[in-house]
Amino acid sequence: MQIDNNQLLRFTTAGSVDDGKSTLIGRLLYDSKALFEDQLAAIELTSKRKGHKGIDLALFTDGLRDEREQGITIDVAYRYFTTPKRKFIIADTPGHIQYTRNMVTGASTANVAIILIDVRHGVMEQTKRHAFIASLLQIPHVIVCINKMDLVDYSEEIYNKINIQFEEFSSKLYAKDIRFIPISALDGDNVVNRSKNMDWYQGAPLLNTLENLHISSDINKTDARFPVQTVLRPQREGFIDYRGYAGRVASGIFRPGDKVTIMPSGFTATIKSIDTYEGSLKEAYAPMSVSITLENDIDVSRGDMIVKTTNQPKAVQEFDTMLCWLNNNSANPKAKYTILHTSNEQKAMIKDVMYKIDINTYHREEANKELNMNDIARVKIRTTRPLMVDKYRDNRVTGSFVLIDDTTHKTVAAGMIL
Repeated sequence: MQIDNNQLLRFTTAGSVDDGKSTLIGRLLYDSKALFEDQLAAIELTSKRKGHKGIDLALFTDGLRDEREQGITIDVAYRYFTTPKRKFIIADTPGHIQYTRNMVTGASTANVAIILIDVRHGVMEQTKRHAFIASLLQIPHVIVCINKMDLVDYSEEIYNKINIQFEEFSSKLYAKDIRFIPISALDGDNVVNRSKNMDWYQGAPLLNTLENLHISSDINKTDARFPVQTVLRPQREGFIDYRGYAGRVASGIFRPGDKVTIMPSGFTATIKSIDTYEGSLKEAYAPMSVSITLENDIDVSRGDMIVKTTNQPKAVQEFDTMLCWLNNNSANPKAKYTILHTSNEQKAMIKDVMYKIDINTYHREEANKELNMNDIARVKIRTTRPLMVDKYRDNRVTGSFVLIDDTTHKTVAAGMIL
């Protein structure tokens, strides 16, 4: 069965330490029969060696040796599974505060954030932190799984209290779609199968919710953006004069005959063809990788952007952004960094830190402007040449970027353009 692009759903798990994120994913994989026999055998052996009576579901995602030995999640673990209705990519992110930056990495491309809450502890500091980051990253759908319901005798009253608790602080966040599901990841209640212990819950189990979530409208189909990654000149028989501009459609729809503008040069052209390895297409849309040829012979190179002439992004050298600092070393004022924005790479500097955000209170800290690991701040960036940008809330691809330290070549920050 061929699965359409719209049926691919990316989701990330988040929450405080020991809320059961890895166990939940293990339960999803186990109950939906998305595991190979050798994987299952290896996990059964490890569980037995560790003295567990049954299978330790968390071992399905805790892939690093340190994670297995300590029983914690350190890095982002990606897992893939398929049901008859949809294909899934899971990013299991760490709960410890020092790994908040990993949550930013895992959640940056997600359609859905699953936030786990331990029913015994309610909304914790890390719950708020992760919900804030999910809001900041404009993840369209949030599913709050209130876990370990078996430890409170499946109490509807306690579940409702946590609902109210979460809704009180999430009302300050940008979140369009928030849903609540009471679950027990360990026992499988309301994960893949409906729970017999919680008749008072009338909603669908988690997997059914994920399978039927409408996500096609989450993609920006209005603003046509095509960052050029490379120029194709095959120079072989049948393609002697072929000049194609290859890349991935960031948003919008392109068709042969469309009038387009090449940015930043401003030259206009008409799309001659849209090609793939399998042949030519009548249209291309996000996130398809294609080669576009033009009727006119124009100088186009990596880092340029092909856009509809009637709908163009802003070309800016200075802009405001919400910046997540990801590096152990603090930010260097006025230091030069390499900025990567779509396929465009150039030099940039942090011109000003306007304020940092206290994740717990959402208050602005204007006095302390030093950027340390996990800090989130509103900053002003200056680049050496114009970037073609949209606001992050309108376009998560052309509205985001990363900063690279020129001396260590490490990614030090991720930004969302305001």
